Amino acid sequence: MVLNEEICKSNIARMAAKAKAAQVIFRPHFKTHQSREIGEWFRACGVDKITVSSLNMAMKFAEWGWNDITVAFPVNCLEQEKINALASKIRLNLLLAHSEGTRQLAECLKYPVGVYLGVDTGYHRDGVDANNYQKIDRIIDIVAPDVNMKFEGFITHAGHTYNARSKQEILQIHKDNLRMLKNIKERYISRYPQLKISLGDTPSCSLADRFGVADEIRPGNFVFYDVTQMRIGSCEWYNIAMAVKCPVVDINRDRNEVVIYGGGVHFSKDRIDREANRPLYGLVAENHTDYWGNIIPGVELVSLSQEHGIIHATDKFLDHLHVGDIVTVLPIHSCMTADLMKTYHMNDERIAIHI
Repeated sequence: MVLNEEICKSNIARMAAKAKAAQVIFRPHFKTHQSREIGEWFRACGVDKITVSSLNMAMKFAEWGWNDITVAFPVNCLEQEKINALASKIRLNLLLAHSEGTRQLAECLKYPVGVYLGVDTGYHRDGVDANNYQKIDRIIDIVAPDVNMKFEGFITHAGHTYNARSKQEILQIHKDNLRMLKNIKERYISRYPQLKISLGDTPSCSLADRFGVADEIRPGNFVFYDVTQMRIGSCEWYNIAMAVKCPVVDINRDRNEVVIYGGGVHFSKDRIDREANRPLYGLVAENHTDYWGNIIPGVELVSLSQEHGIIHATDKFLDHLHVGDIVTVLPIHSCMTADLMKTYHMNDERIAIHI
């Protein structure tokens, strides 16, 4: 796994500048990179508040000096020992998604935490429907009298932007998202004058310049971007900061196929579904001594098994390819690829380690 430090730092600086211009808190999601070294690149841009997706991740970043952390995953009180250990040392924010989970948290907390109520604005993964004020009230009423829970506001992830197929569609989802959040904020701001609205998805945060009623943004994938983000329009190919170098182990000229050592255990099996049952698992870029070059037309990673990857290639590409050569693959989902590959290799032989 190869990381272009210059592109990565540029992605970080650009998003930090956007948040500053929009006058919103920048609390980036660290689940994409999960790296102490890359975290310091964020700190150099003034970031002091972060988001993670698990308590284990929060514990590791707390060890590394981050002391204002939001865990953007519905609270799981089977992990109450970790919750209390973190809450005793740092400013910890947790996500509430259900009244039962809220009651369980109230029973197990020994130290104060901030809590956000997760609202569903169209992604339909978790959280309370943004228009279901009865359920929202039920959860808030459990939080209100509890001395160890401070209600911070509402949190959402418009993950359905990943299903968009144009910039206009992403921006329309963003607009609809803000409209629902505006209604929620207006309804509860008198009861909680300090409440915050926190939103976070890379497509919206990459393309929008204004965030309406939002007080905080939490994008994560933008640090590397990937083929999915490029295909839906939230970045260009030259914004992709991470690739995987894979050895060629077999060539089948009759089928215009190349077999690489790079499978599901390296890339995950996330894919883009296309017409004619031709899924896409990655794109191949030119090999350059300095990282990689342009995406090569007609050369695509089209099949994955555990260790094998199958690239469908043009005759022109195959004419210059040999077993033992290296191909550079830009992944469909950089978060999953990083989690599987673990070690980032940079051009000057330095490395950064994934948790």
